[in-house]
Formats: sequence, structure tokens, C-alpha cells
Amino acid sequence: MRFLNIKTDYAFKKVFGSENSKNILKSFLNSTLELPSPIEDLKIVDPYNVPKLQGMKETAVDVKATLEDKTKVIIEMQILNHNGFESRILYNTAKNYANQLDKGAKYHLLNPVIALTIVNFKMFDFEKYKSIFRLLEKENFTEYKDDIQLQFIELPKFDKTLDECITIEDKWIYFIKNARDMDIAPAFQDPDLIEAVDIANTASMTKEELEIQDKREEFIFMQKSSIEKGTQEGYQRGIAEGIEKGIEKGIKEGREEGRKKEREQLIINAFRNGTPTNIIGDFVDMNEEDIIEFLSGVEDL
Repeated sequence: MRFLNIKTDYAFKKVFGSENSKNILKSFLNSTLELPSPIEDLKIVDPYNVPKLQGMKETAVDVKATLEDKTKVIIEMQILNHNGFESRILYNTAKNYANQLDKGAKYHLLNPVIALTIVNFKMFDFEKYKSIFRLLEKENFTEYKDDIQLQFIELPKFDKTLDECITIEDKWIYFIKNARDMDIAPAFQDPDLIEAVDIANTASMTKEELEIQDKREEFIFMQKSSIEKGTQEGYQRGIAEGIEKGIEKGIKEGREEGRKKEREQLIINAFRNGTPTNIIGDFVDMNEEDIIEFLSGVEDL
């Protein structure tokens, strides 16, 4: 038995953002978000759609939902860290908040926006795996207005075994982190968790969906390999140059060269995999015009 790697963005959207995933997403959000009252109903915006995902140009890979009180929730799964990642999360949250109003509309019509970001790397120095950020007064921590909230779940910090997972939140995070390595379906009692496991079972997927998911995993593997290769090559080059120019200067230049090669290789791999240049720009923190100019000088694309 094989299950999807829920840590990939497309698989995450298939499980939590499909047309029939309302109850699954509601259960997950109720277990994870800190809200005044449980979510009774929600609407999934732009649900998972195989043909659109295959084209990649007309779809976002995050999951968006509108709660019954009109609060907007953006859920994103991110495997690799990159320069500007934290700023991008804040920018996208603020943009979704501001874009609610048409020109001339009243500010009181703005609804809260919650950005829930699940990452497969460590972001913060503290040990807890879940963190929530809001606007607070610096000294007495008075809350300004809770219309914008950033919440992060750092998967590497969650180290519970299945037997140690007591709460429904524990079980959801365990499932997201470990689905790809599961040989059998866990004996969950919650019907929404059971349904999520069934969706993640590759036996229920079409050949088209399997190809998309496999390509996504391959792309992520190439990204990670490019980072490691670029860093290693840059470091080695810096050492060689350091023999002539000085060890300290050589290592510094090598690291800079490594970062440059890493970014260039990521751009090439992403473009070959069919990722639009504007999306590549978000990932590597470059404007689209510079990416197009760089790609124009790359042979064999």
C-alpha cells in the first residue's frame, strides 16, 4: 500500500482542497486554528482540479477557504525554504486582506485573514512546533486588531509517534508528516481522518494524477539536489581561490558563487518542469524580466 507525500503542495491540495474535502478541511482547521468558536461551515475556493494542475499556469497550489463568518483562511504547504519566504507569506496575507475591497468600498467591510503555513523545515529558534503571530503592543501586549493572523506549523519539530498522538491535532500533523512512509492505513477513529487517508491512497488515483504527483516529487528532489550541489561547488571553488587570495576572502566568494549557482539551477529546473516564469520569480525572489533574460542565454532549454 502506498500513500501520497502530503508534504508536496499538489498532494496537500488534493487531500484538503478537493470539492469533496469540506469536512476534512473543517476538521483539520478546527483542530489547529485558535478560533472563538468551532467552524460549522466553510467554502473551499478554487478546489483541486487535475487538468488545471497539469497545466500549472492557471492554478495556485495553496488551499483557500472562506468560513461562515467570512473569515478567509489561506493554507500553504512549503517543503523548501528560500530567501524572502517570510516576507512572501506576510505579503500574500496582506494582499488577500486588501483585495477584498473594491474602489470606494468601506473599510469596515474587511474580513479577517488567517494564513496557516505548514513547513518542512525549522523557521524559529524556539522548540514548539506551532506558533501564532498577531499585531500586539510592544510592552503590554494589547492586541491592535486580530484581522491578520500568521500561524506556522514546523513539521521537523513534531516528533510524536503514532501511539503518542492523543489529540485530533496530533493525528492530523502526524498524517501530514508521515503519510509517504506509511505501509498501512493508521487505525484512526475520526471519520474525516479516515477519509483523508483514503484520498491519499494512491490506489484510488488516476494515472494522470499519479504522473502529476510523481513529477512534483521529482521536481522537489531536483531543487534540493541543486541546492546541495551549488553550495558544495561554490564552497570548493572558494577554497581553491582562497589559496591564492586568502582563505577568508575565498570562502566568502565561494559561498556567494554557490548561492548564485543554486538560484540559477533552480530557475532552469523549474522552467524545464513547466513552471511559469512569474511563479519561478516568487520562489527565487527575482522579478520576471530578469528571469526571462537569464533563460534567454541558457542553451538546450
